[in-house]
Amino acid sequence: MIKFVGSFETVASLPRTQFAEYAFIGRSNVGKSSLINAVVGAPIARTSNTPGRTQSINMFNMDDRVMIVDLPGYGYARVSRTDAMRWLKRLEEYLLTRRQLKRLFILIDSRIGVRDSDLDLMDFCDVNGISYQIVYTKKDKKVREANQTQISHTNHGAMVPEILETSAEKKTGLEPIRAIIGIK
Repeated sequence: MIKFVGSFETVASLPRTQFAEYAFIGRSNVGKSSLINAVVGAPIARTSNTPGRTQSINMFNMDDRVMIVDLPGYGYARVSRTDAMRWLKRLEEYLLTRRQLKRLFILIDSRIGVRDSDLDLMDFCDVNGISYQIVYTKKDKKVREANQTQISHTNHGAMVPEILETSAEKKTGLEPIRAIIGIK
């Protein structure tokens, strides 16, 4: 059973648990909430057609053993520079201090490919030894940009070598994520 724990504005306000955390992050409009819902098999994360809707750290408890963390998107949302900087500081604090974090899933829209903001996050994780895995979303959609930068784990020390490809709409590519998190 999965239940909503809360929406948190600061890292200090997050619940202190010993549960393993699996966090999802990506550029705004990457399909993060849709993918979370598909992975857990329930509409827990709020979806929207408006980029940047997730503005807090949203946590979900799964069977009192695992926490699913929905982090705010980056890179596209129409927010003030002040809000964007506040989100960035909160993200850095979360990534650097949450010992429960077992895996950060960095979502990339497969139609568009990796952007500088994705590479910046990957570099931050590499420098700080934060384990992350690349997940391409929307693999059922038509590719918009043919000349996409290819990502290789050989250039990224903290990256899990296996790159996952998913479609929340078609419910494909979800099993590897479920296996990592421990969802049956």
